[in-house]
Amino acid sequence: VAVAVTGSSGVAAAAGLYRYLRDSCGCHLSWSGAQLRLPEPLPRLRAEIRAAAPGRYRYYQNVCAQSYSFVWWDWARWEREIDWMALSGINLAPAFAGQEAVWQRVYRNLGLNQSEIDKYFTGPAFLAWNRMGNLRRWAGPLPPAWHLKQLYLQYRIVERMRSLGMTTVLPAFAGHIPQGILRVFPRVNATRLGHWSHFDCTYSCIYLLDPEDPMFQVIGTLFLKELIKEFGTDHVYSADTFNEMTPLSSDPAYLSRVSNAVFRSMTGADPKALWLMQGWLFQHQPDFWQPAQVRALLHGVPLGRMIVLDLFAESKPVYQWTESFYGQPFIWCMLHNFGGNHGLFGTVEAINHGPFAARRFPNSTMVGTGLVPEGIEQNDMVYELMNELGWRQEPLDLPGWVTRYAERRYGAANAAAAGAWRLLLRSVYNCTGVCVNHNRSPLVRRPSLRMDTELWYNASDVYEAWRLLLSAGAELGSSPTFLYDLVDVTRQAAQQLVSDYYLSIRQAFQSHALPELLAAGGVLVYDLLPELDSLLSSHSLFLLGRWLENARAVATSDREAEQYELNARNQVTLWGPNGNILDYANKQLGGLVLDYYGVRWSLFVSVLVESLNSGRPFHQDQFNQAVFQVERGFVYNKKRYPAVPAGDTMEISRKLFLKYYP
Repeated sequence: VAVAVTGSSGVAAAAGLYRYLRDSCGCHLSWSGAQLRLPEPLPRLRAEIRAAAPGRYRYYQNVCAQSYSFVWWDWARWEREIDWMALSGINLAPAFAGQEAVWQRVYRNLGLNQSEIDKYFTGPAFLAWNRMGNLRRWAGPLPPAWHLKQLYLQYRIVERMRSLGMTTVLPAFAGHIPQGILRVFPRVNATRLGHWSHFDCTYSCIYLLDPEDPMFQVIGTLFLKELIKEFGTDHVYSADTFNEMTPLSSDPAYLSRVSNAVFRSMTGADPKALWLMQGWLFQHQPDFWQPAQVRALLHGVPLGRMIVLDLFAESKPVYQWTESFYGQPFIWCMLHNFGGNHGLFGTVEAINHGPFAARRFPNSTMVGTGLVPEGIEQNDMVYELMNELGWRQEPLDLPGWVTRYAERRYGAANAAAAGAWRLLLRSVYNCTGVCVNHNRSPLVRRPSLRMDTELWYNASDVYEAWRLLLSAGAELGSSPTFLYDLVDVTRQAAQQLVSDYYLSIRQAFQSHALPELLAAGGVLVYDLLPELDSLLSSHSLFLLGRWLENARAVATSDREAEQYELNARNQVTLWGPNGNILDYANKQLGGLVLDYYGVRWSLFVSVLVESLNSGRPFHQDQFNQAVFQVERGFVYNKKRYPAVPAGDTMEISRKLFLKYYP
């Protein structure tokens, strides 16, 4: 049987191929694995199937994912991702690798010396925030070999994306400059921005060049010309001047001048330039970005020459209160994930209806849909759903869709597995209202007596889904995607159990009940957390060692390997020298649960026990100082963690179930 698939581009043809594999052959492809058992012979189609996407663009990637997920990738991993993008129908995406190498060349040409450049770039795991003018120097500098490797990757990334018909988005100049520029050009008009997040000016407070200063155009155009000479162009450029940074003035005329200067520095190098801008700033600082300020920034660029990413549209859409971005085209995006955290989560009703409502909005300027998670390799189902919605004209029947999803994912129909997925769909995956998927579970947060244990769903639905998945194990246990989901659902159940034990610990402490405190604390520290760690250690995608070994593999010397490993460890824990953005990028990984979260909980329980024994009150500030030493100790412990899984996933999950199922 021959099946012909054609499309208006390589991406369209690839999306058509995946539709045939998915709908006719029952196959499945995701970050956590593939199920590609093809029926023999291949199913014939009764008639031609035609599909056209309702919007011009299907966008993918968040600037933060470059650091949280892609930072240590080699070409083989990039190639797999780009192929997945094509099969998912994605036709617009950033190609950001290697830009620091080009910037370094530009800075040297302008007269900066290497030490001035080294004081500016961050280490690899934090480059996303250096590029947006939030952070400098931290965990740096960038070794020369880093630049060479990233350039090599970028050549291959843009070549593969373009060969499939994708439009690549290249970085442009947003106005942020290293301090060295002021030494070389003492008369430039630049202002220091304030500090970012919980960083002081040691590592933040970057200089912003005044849009009226002639050097703005010189630097911006120089960089872009150099970049285009190196990588060619598809005429779409990304720049974010005020990401989580308050502008120096709220005067609409000033804001228009800034956006106009950024745009002119693009057109100076490429007259056909189109500016792609994240709309995160408008919902992140709504007090500053009133309608007049938003309109001014957007109207500094000719209508149609900017595309705005409505970045968090599933929870906090901006198009609704800006008259559809005052006439500039926008892409309706699902953000979904912060910091690459693990944790089952979704807003399925919002994404099943949101894009269609946005298209019907009066004078809508919507030109497509997008997936913009801060970190990937989590919650495959939500991304499969969103990718499918990008091609649809109306919402899906979700319970029917998720039943078919389970069958495709595991390669067999199984009533228990389908039942588990319908339970997950109505509970963890159906957060409504303003939902921010930041894992705040006590498991992954610094212990205190005031921790948040609120859930947006019924915990019992996850326990029941766990039971159902385990019961399907005899039939589906050989499926890699099934084993991944079993780890993920067991992990979610364990995360809920940690909250229960935490509440028992707190209650016992507040009631001065020492035996109960010792009992609950003992189970948590000596059994539940070690069992969770061994579960995670049984699967390759839940290993701390994999993250650390990937970081070391990029290095060309022992010194680089140590620097990259410290970058990787710091990002998922302290996020800064002093826990500046502590646990923002928390992960649940084998090794991390035992040696980082587990040690923290052990200290917390022993400090509470000591407090009851001595009659001295518990002081959070004193505990924070002590626990910071534990956290920092983990970052610098130099222990090598296995990058190969150990243990039987099904057996460990069943053992946890028999002990802990409520």
